[in-house]
This record gives sequence, C-alpha cells and structure tokens, in this order.
Amino acid sequence: MWFSEFLKAFWAAFVEELKIGDIGEDINEGILQWQKYFQIGSFKFLLTDAIIVSWIAIILAILLSRFMVRGISTKPNTRQTLMWMIVDLILGVCQDFGMRRDEAEKVAPMILTLGTVIAGCNVISTFKISPPAKNIAFPVGCAIFAIIYVIVMSIRFVGIKGFVKSMVSPMKAMLPFKILDFIIKPVSLALRLFGNVFGAFVFMEFLYIVVPFVLPGIFGLWFDIADGILQAVVFSYLTMSYIGEIVEIGHHPDDDPPPKGGKKSKKNKKSSDKPADAVASAAA
Repeated sequence: MWFSEFLKAFWAAFVEELKIGDIGEDINEGILQWQKYFQIGSFKFLLTDAIIVSWIAIILAILLSRFMVRGISTKPNTRQTLMWMIVDLILGVCQDFGMRRDEAEKVAPMILTLGTVIAGCNVISTFKISPPAKNIAFPVGCAIFAIIYVIVMSIRFVGIKGFVKSMVSPMKAMLPFKILDFIIKPVSLALRLFGNVFGAFVFMEFLYIVVPFVLPGIFGLWFDIADGILQAVVFSYLTMSYIGEIVEIGHHPDDDPPPKGGKKSKKNKKSSDKPADAVASAAA
C-alpha cells in the first residue's frame, strides 16, 4: 500500500514538474535577487545573495589555494605541478605584454586571485545558485578594482614620468583619448562579464522550465562551467594587457633628439671619417 501511494505521489510531482506555466514570471523570479536590510544602531545595511555567494567563492578560493600549495617539496606532485604550470603561464603572458620578469612576479598573485574568485562566482551557478555577476554591481565593482590596480601597478613599475609618457604616446594629441580609454576599459570589462553571465543564467533558467531533464545538464557543462571559467580568463587576460600597454611604453627609451640645424659636431665628424680613412688605407 505504501509503495503504491509513493508511486502516485511521485507521478503527480513528476507531471507537475513537466507542466509549463508562465515562463516569463518564472524567469523573472529567477533573475530577481534576494535582499534584506539589517539595522545596526542608526546604520542600515543591505545584504544580497550576490554578497553572500561572493564571500562563499572567496572562501572556497582560499581553501583551494591552500590545498594546491600544501606539502611543497623538491619532488613535485600533481597539485604542485599544475600550480607551477598555471603560474608559469601567467608569468609568460605578462612578459609577452612587455613586463619584466620581476614585474610579472609582482602582478601574477593578484591576477591569479582575481581569476580564481570570478571563476568560482560564475561556476557556482552549476548548483542552482545565482551567480553574483548577474547583479550588475558585481561586474562593475570588479572592473573598477581592476582599472585602479592597473594604474597603481603601472605607476609603481615605470613611475609617474613613465605613466605620463604612456598617456601622450605617440603624440601629445592622444592625451584626451587615453583619458577616455580609462573610462571605456572598465565599462567594457563590466559589460562583457555581466552580459555573458546574465545571458547564460537566463538561458539555463529557460531550459530548466521548459525541459527540466537531461538537456540542462548537457548545456550546463558549457554555460555554467566552461563559459564561467572562460569569462574569468578573459577578465584576467585583459587586466594583464592593460598593465603591459603602459609598462611597455614607459620602459622604452626616449629617442635622442636630432642635432640643431642638422649639422654634425666636429667630434662626430672626425669619428665618422675614421672608418673611411681605414678603408682607403686598406685599399692602398
């Protein structure tokens, strides 16, 4: 008797799950974020699901990094080898963008941290938890932090003079456009991250409503996992490239100014005549 009642209840729940209701309303409920205000004395604080999930991702990133570097030895294990490969890849990309080895070593920890946290925040949607990036505040915050980090590290590497030099290269008329570029870059970083994660989240919510079995799991391999990691890699890659653009110009030595009137000095003229005299003596 109990088994037949269980089958009836299971079938009723199964049929109810397959029913397609108001798709727009269901997706809207999935998009809307949870939020709650807390009053502490005269101060009022807002707590959202994006804040909670972000801290979960940060804690998981810390635990993962501790696990990856635990037990480092002269005979590297699989974890240590994988960590070395990732760090070496970041160092190589930084150097390709014009940074020196010592500069790349200073940038690599923050780049790896930024990429790990963003990837964790995106991949967490696999467990039907809303990713923080679907809230525009999260991508904007990451983008603002990234562009400030770019400016601070660039000045640290090439100094104020080198930074100003990058702003007026290759000509002084480029200064307004370079200033505008520092406004466009964070907007581009934020919108790229928000658009991709938000679009993937809406698509997966639609699949869960229309076809709740099999297909969401298959498509989730890309939209929840692969695309989430890819967006973190792109964000980190662009941050490295922005630092490299400034550092490469700041490290480039200034060209020697041409002599006034286009005339060579007597010293230069004598030194330039020496090779010709040597050739003439050899010919004789």
